[in-house]
Amino acid sequence: MKRIAVVTMVLLAGTILCWVGCSSKASKTVAKNDVKPKRTNIILIMGDDHGWEETGYNGHPFIQTPILDEMAKKGLVLNRFYSAHPSCSPTRGSIITGRHPNRYGTFTPGWSIRPEEISLAQLIKDKGYATAHFGKWHLGPVKATSPTNPGAMGFDAWVSHDNFFEMDPILSRNGAPPIKIEGEGSEVIVDETISFIHDSKERDIPFFTVVWFGSPHEPYQARPEDLALYENLPDSLSNMLVGLTSFKTGTRVNRPLDSVLQERFAEITAMDRAIGKLRDYLKKEGIRDNTLIWYCGDNGIPPSGLYNSMFHGLKGTVYEGGTRVPGIIEWPEKISRPGISDVHGVTTDIFTTLSEVVGFELPDRPMDGISLMPAIKGEVKARSKPVCFWNFDITHLTDTDPYINPELQVGTTPLVKKAGNTFTRTFRNFHHKKIDEKDYLGSRAILDNRYKLVIADRNGELAKELYNIRDDPSETNNLIDNYPNIAMDLERQMKVWQQSVLESLMEKDYQLHRNTENREERKIDD
Repeated sequence: MKRIAVVTMVLLAGTILCWVGCSSKASKTVAKNDVKPKRTNIILIMGDDHGWEETGYNGHPFIQTPILDEMAKKGLVLNRFYSAHPSCSPTRGSIITGRHPNRYGTFTPGWSIRPEEISLAQLIKDKGYATAHFGKWHLGPVKATSPTNPGAMGFDAWVSHDNFFEMDPILSRNGAPPIKIEGEGSEVIVDETISFIHDSKERDIPFFTVVWFGSPHEPYQARPEDLALYENLPDSLSNMLVGLTSFKTGTRVNRPLDSVLQERFAEITAMDRAIGKLRDYLKKEGIRDNTLIWYCGDNGIPPSGLYNSMFHGLKGTVYEGGTRVPGIIEWPEKISRPGISDVHGVTTDIFTTLSEVVGFELPDRPMDGISLMPAIKGEVKARSKPVCFWNFDITHLTDTDPYINPELQVGTTPLVKKAGNTFTRTFRNFHHKKIDEKDYLGSRAILDNRYKLVIADRNGELAKELYNIRDDPSETNNLIDNYPNIAMDLERQMKVWQQSVLESLMEKDYQLHRNTENREERKIDD
């Protein structure tokens, strides 16, 4: 009997131990499954007037960009990346909305966005992210009363400027009266960005941060140590004069190209170093792997920055020189192997791509971008639909019906460049009540996976050019007579797209949104 009792006790003890051990393992498994995966942090970075060729990794003979070069080696280079427009305000709007800027009247620099646009920041914020904007805004005043300031567009916090800025920038913090913050301009906004990310990390909240530098927009200003890197530019450049803003008067002045490029290149290097400071912080905090950094420019190189470009055209034109910009995505968690994508991408794609990353639904209105996730994953080698560019012809417009109260469109953050008699910027946007044939005018282009059709209105006549961008990126060989059918098909697609854009400009998309909201309200009342 004693023997049986001992055996029974041993078996009972074993059962208890097994139950405890198994329960412990089960609880660990449950606990492990209950842990939510870390959501991807997102940082969108953009240089101001930074063209495709102005990086070391793209072979520039002088410019030193060691940080962007390292990002290119470790991440995904978007080799054929474009700005949605060849100038700044419109391109910035394309990132915020995922739509071409002509849809909401941001035609050129100084034209504001519209309050009814659905912002990328709003949708990401709804997913539980902390959101912030730092640097150049240029989609309306950043003051508190503006209906198009970063806060109105979904950003929790902002330290921003209505336009561009230089050293010791004068910025508005969350819409307050602007104050001067001493330091190199790019580093100043990166320091603000780091402070915001630190706060988000302390609260255990994923962050979405937009960092839009004021560099390398003219007028140029840089530290002595950065200027020293470019003291030995070719002597021949001293014989060429270029126009840019004078720091003394704020008006136009002509200067030798060598000294101008020295300052411009130094600004690019300073901007590059600031990006490095931000990346170092992410690494130190252990959050670099699950942070997506997307760098690009907002348009091509201006005349004051031109040095032996292989592209045709400059900032302001729909040629490659006006719209092709550097593009890099660094995302260690998802991009473990470096690569180069030749899939055509454009700034409107950022919105749609991030909808996949974050998991929000796209707005129920015409969107011009596509998701580049298949390209990021290396699953595709071609784009699913063409990219369209369009410089809307504003010369026939009459400023009769302001979209926003003009008082709310007056900017407050001063800058070096004078506009009329002031050193601040006033924005505008107008209701567009009907479509006129003149509305289809303006230089425009449509780019499929190989061919690019350029249409320009010159002296009342249409000039049409067709280029094979893959074989002829310099746009030197006009193939319009060789492939008339290709040109006709692209022109037809362009006209259909323009019609859609003009309907958006007439607020059709907002009306659909209002009708949906009214239907939802009626459902609730019922």
